[in-house]
Order: sequence, then structure tokens, then C-alpha cells
Amino acid sequence: MARVSKQEKRLWQELLGGLLGLGGVFCLGTFWYWYVEGWSLTEAAYMTMITLATVGFSEVRPLDDRSRLFTMVLIVLGIVSIGYIVNRFTEAIIQGYFQERIRERQKRRLIESFQDHYIICGYGRMGHQVALEFAAEKIPFVIVDSDPDSVSEAQHDGHMAVQGDATLDDCLLDVRIDRAACLVAALPSDAENLYTVLSAKTLNPQLRTIARANNQEAVLKLKRAGADAVVSPYITGGRRLAAAALRPRVMDFVDGIITGVNRSLYLDEFLLSSNSGGCVGKTLSSTNLRALSGALVLAIRREDGTLIGGPTGDTRLMEGDLLICMGTAEQLRTLRHLLGGIHPFGRRPKT
Repeated sequence: MARVSKQEKRLWQELLGGLLGLGGVFCLGTFWYWYVEGWSLTEAAYMTMITLATVGFSEVRPLDDRSRLFTMVLIVLGIVSIGYIVNRFTEAIIQGYFQERIRERQKRRLIESFQDHYIICGYGRMGHQVALEFAAEKIPFVIVDSDPDSVSEAQHDGHMAVQGDATLDDCLLDVRIDRAACLVAALPSDAENLYTVLSAKTLNPQLRTIARANNQEAVLKLKRAGADAVVSPYITGGRRLAAAALRPRVMDFVDGIITGVNRSLYLDEFLLSSNSGGCVGKTLSSTNLRALSGALVLAIRREDGTLIGGPTGDTRLMEGDLLICMGTAEQLRTLRHLLGGIHPFGRRPKT
């Protein structure tokens, strides 16, 4: 998962070059004392070691003037090689390369522990806003972007982010897409979002995918590729502008319950199953959910896609129904407990 920068790669190459250079000097000294002076290999290696280390030990055997000159050259070469290695190593510590590798390993372990997390592909203007909303909801998520500047910006904002190409299977596997709950494809181009959705659905067919589209044709193609929801900022923005002009108070209310951090009311959704507190098969009034939790059931979406807006007390609840509810954070937590702790963000359990 970790990506090695050009500067970091250069540093490691220079460190390796310094170590190889020091090894070459050691071999040269050992060869001289063994071949020219006729010493044993052990004596030659020992003499070379104490010379390069400049520990001040006496000569293993007496040397003539020629060998002493060579020994002086060997000392200079050793000092230069060791100094070069120390310089490169100090630069690595000062610039934080080793700390960065440690942080990368910690990030890798954290991502490995993720379960039912969300993946945001792209940290542009739209991805930035999605991350803010997820952070406000305290949802575990990770950001994937190929631009190192965008990754740095996301990390500076306090988000988990990795550098990589979200259209590639290996990159998605790195962020554990097999265990993810949802993927948001917010990349700049429709083609990138299309490839990302196709890869994501192949790797995890039960994954919920949300994609950005720049035009109506892209909306249709992304839906055919398997995207569960497609959002066009231009189409959606135009509709919101019209609604804000025609029904400004309604839009203020809707914005206040679906976005932001300091909310008093929230909208949430709950999936009914056979373990939903015995609610399946009963009428809405007989479940007494409003009295027990205080939350209001605004709508019910049947498993076949039928939407029942403003359900009455006589509306019968069925397995697979998705309840769209409104209430305070505490009321929705109580309702979630009554319904058996069903995942609040609309992900259906894997079968």
C-alpha cells in the first residue's frame, strides 16, 4: 500500500551505494594484506577492520613504507565511505523517512482492522465534502486518491488517506474492499468512476456503490455498470436551486436534518429482518415504535421498491422493509436497539 517517493527512493539508493562502497574498500584492504603482504585471510581482514574503524590498534605485523602509504589511503577511503553513510542516514532521520515508514505500517494495520467501512475515491471538492459528512457521522472511512497533494491535504484534514489508482483492483484490495460497506466514486472523470464501480462490484458484489456523473448519459452507463446510486452535481444542483427558490423554508429544514454537525434532528434508515424485535407482520401502530422511541416513521420502502410515504398505523410491516425515520440522536439510537441493532446506514447483511 505504501508508495515510495522519488526522493525516498534516491535516499535508499544512496545508502545502498555507500554500504557497497564501504564493502569494496574492505575487500580491497583485505586483498592487499593477503596478496601483497602474504598474511592469512584472518589477519588481513582484522588489519583492514581496525584500519577502517580507526581504533588505534597497533599493526598486526610490521609494514614497510609502501604498505604504510596504502594503509593511509585505506584510512581516508574508510572515513569518506563511513562519513557518506552517516550523512545519508542523518538526512533520512531529519526528513522523517523512517517515521513515515512506521506511520505507513500503523496505517496498514488500522485499515486491516476495518469492517463495514466506507471508501471515498477522489478527494476533490465533492470528495472533500463527503469526507466532512462522514466524519460528522463518525463513520469509519478511508480516502483513495492518485494525487499525492490531495492525499497530503486529506491527511492534514485528519482523515485516513492512501495514494493509489482506485480503478485498479490491487488498490481497492489494499483498502479492504472485500469488507467494506460502501464505496463513493467521486473521481473527476466519468470514465474513472465507471472503471472504479466495475472493479468494486467485481471484487465485492454486495458492496453499495455511489458514483458521481457529469452528464445524463454517464448516469445511465454507471447504473448499467452496477452503481446503486448516481449523483450528477449539475442535475442535483439545478433541482436544489429551483427548490430553494420555490420552497426556501422547506429546503432549510431538509438541509438541517440531513447534513451538518450541530443538528437537533436526524434522518436515518433501518432494515427490518426476522430479528427486528418481533415487528415483522405487525401493523405500525401495534409495534408502538413511536411511543417507545419517540422517532417518527416518515416512509417505508418495500423490498420490491414500492415507497409508502406517510404510513398510517394500519400499515403492516414486512421483512425486508426499509424504515425511513426522523428523530433526535437519542431517539434513533433507541429505535435501532428496538429493531435489533440493524445497520443504520442502509447496508443489507451479507448472505
